[in-house]
Amino acid sequence: MDPFLYSLTLTLITISLFALSFFTYKRRSPAGHLRLPPGSFGLPFFGETLEFLYGKPEKFVADRMKKHSPHVFKTKILGEKTAVICGPAGNKFLFSNEQKLVVAWRPHSMQKLYRSQAQKSPAPAPAQAPAQTGNETTVIRSPGFFKPQALMKYLEKMDSITQNHLEKFWRGNSKVQVYPLAATFTLSLASNFFLGLEDQDHGRITKLVKKFNDLTFGQHAMAVNFPGTMFNKANKAAVIVRKELVAIMKERKEEMLGGKKMNDILSHMILASDAAGRFIPENEIAGNVMGLITAGYNAVAMTITFLMKFIAERPDIYTKIFDEQEEIASSKKAGEALNWDDIQKMKYSWNVACEVMRLMPPLQGTFREAITDFTYEGFTIPKGWKIYWTVSSTNKNSDYFPEPEKFDPTRYEEGNGSVPYTYVPFGGGPRMCPGKEYARLALLCFLHNMVKRFKWEIIDPNEKIMGEMMPIPAQGLPVHLYSLSK
Repeated sequence: MDPFLYSLTLTLITISLFALSFFTYKRRSPAGHLRLPPGSFGLPFFGETLEFLYGKPEKFVADRMKKHSPHVFKTKILGEKTAVICGPAGNKFLFSNEQKLVVAWRPHSMQKLYRSQAQKSPAPAPAQAPAQTGNETTVIRSPGFFKPQALMKYLEKMDSITQNHLEKFWRGNSKVQVYPLAATFTLSLASNFFLGLEDQDHGRITKLVKKFNDLTFGQHAMAVNFPGTMFNKANKAAVIVRKELVAIMKERKEEMLGGKKMNDILSHMILASDAAGRFIPENEIAGNVMGLITAGYNAVAMTITFLMKFIAERPDIYTKIFDEQEEIASSKKAGEALNWDDIQKMKYSWNVACEVMRLMPPLQGTFREAITDFTYEGFTIPKGWKIYWTVSSTNKNSDYFPEPEKFDPTRYEEGNGSVPYTYVPFGGGPRMCPGKEYARLALLCFLHNMVKRFKWEIIDPNEKIMGEMMPIPAQGLPVHLYSLSK
């Protein structure tokens, strides 16, 4: 066939397919008798995904709240018809209806990255394994890893890891990049807490920090697996990380068969079984643990980075934190680790961290799926639709936070409490982030040891912030570091 005719034919076919998809899309719109939320599904196929992923999340939400409704609006993002439920009343409604009207749902990119690669046949059962459910959430919550009682025991280890990290990677340097070091630190914590790796073995995971970063950004991208795309990089990273986790798992099984007692999340997942005695396949455990580590390490690393940034910009805040932490340190014996009572005294330091998470939330939002038709604010949300919950509808709203762009830790002092369901950086209800208390300990433990040792100055005050769903400073926040003499 003539090349010109061939090209023309392909063009006509492409146009025809696009037109067909457009009219099919129109015809498949819900029946007129349903009173759907106001809003727009955007373009065929893409919907409003590009604006959602690559514009500022708070702007995406605020613009549509203003245009359509301050309570709920419809959109189409990540290939799914979605209702975005907004404001404190919306937050309360969603948090109160978990497992009743809605259930957790992961975007397709996350499903593909963390899905099980295991065979269909059940894994062989280790000898003398306890009968537990194999559900990921149940395994994590049932042993109480994130309960205060368990974290109290872990705090001494967390303090030790923090001190070792600062002495190894920060001490002796006049200039450092905060974000890469914060990521290495939080991966070290995760290696010990989730995997039970001792200090000398943390490098097995921290050497993969670049791969975990690729996973973090790729899980919020469109699930397009073309070379060079963020999702493609994340997919390659997932293969490498999963391989290392499976290797660690095999070693752990041998240790447990040899009689060694382990008390970490990975070991509990290995021993967990369902009612029929079937154990979770190795690759499925690897996917679950990979998701947990990715969620746990990056949120804390990002918050540490912006803590360092905002504190450096406000010497008065540094002084107040230093005074609070110095009072705690002076009450302890030399070499004595932080304890639970010390953490409870860090009220101002935690207020600062809370304000950082309001302005730069480590979690922009999460998805649910409607398991039945339900009505909200007079509009029908059909079964199967996705529901997007986001902090963006409240955390910079001047109705709830006066001068919302101002960094003001006093917002959280006693007597200045925010309106219920307006400050929800960890979500709420049954799906509240189980790692909330773990994150609080990690942040305060880092801050305590940091201000005891250093002061710092930002090198580039105008450094750009890159990434919208997971923002970080473009150059990793380079700072001048000054050691404090004792």
